Amino acid sequence: MTPRLPELPFELHPFGPATDWTYDNGALTGRAGARQDRFVPPGGEALDPASDAPRLLGTAPPGDFQLLARVRVGFAAAFDAGVLYLHVGEREWAKICLELSPDLPTVCTVVTRGHSDDANSFVVDGDSCWLRLSRTGNAFAFHASADGEKWTFVRVFALGDPQEEAAASVGFLVQSPTGEGCEATFDRIEFRTTGLEDLRDGS
Repeated sequence: MTPRLPELPFELHPFGPATDWTYDNGALTGRAGARQDRFVPPGGEALDPASDAPRLLGTAPPGDFQLLARVRVGFAAAFDAGVLYLHVGEREWAKICLELSPDLPTVCTVVTRGHSDDANSFVVDGDSCWLRLSRTGNAFAFHASADGEKWTFVRVFALGDPQEEAAASVGFLVQSPTGEGCEATFDRIEFRTTGLEDLRDGS
């Protein structure tokens, strides 16, 4: 059963390997199975469907927006992560992750344009962090926060052409590339129909 989140103005649909997404008292929980990931190595071939990761996505309304949530991850193996995910095409998508990378909780990002890049931002104290995905005009941005109030700029990028961007899907992903599985919980979920005036002022 696909959970419906009252915090979001759109329906969510599952993609990738089957998993039981649950929603209870404001918290969304999902679980990745063993060796499930969504990443196209920069020097490798096309995405291997066998290594795909479970996602729960919906089509964002047109215009500027912010999707934010506090993410808590049950870390067990390297690169286990809870993720806010952006999808504009089969080979064009992006992730901001709270990831065990490889032995410390870290905010990481991936932008895929045919192949994926991979960038670590900063280490996090503990197993939880706030993540934010936003669109302002034709640009997307990633931010992270310890408290959901003061935000650290992580990345700004373009992805897809304007028509594809207008139909962007956003939502949640859980991954366990090297482990036997990983559970992540997303709470304090919020969707705002506004962009960001300044990506670097902490707001």
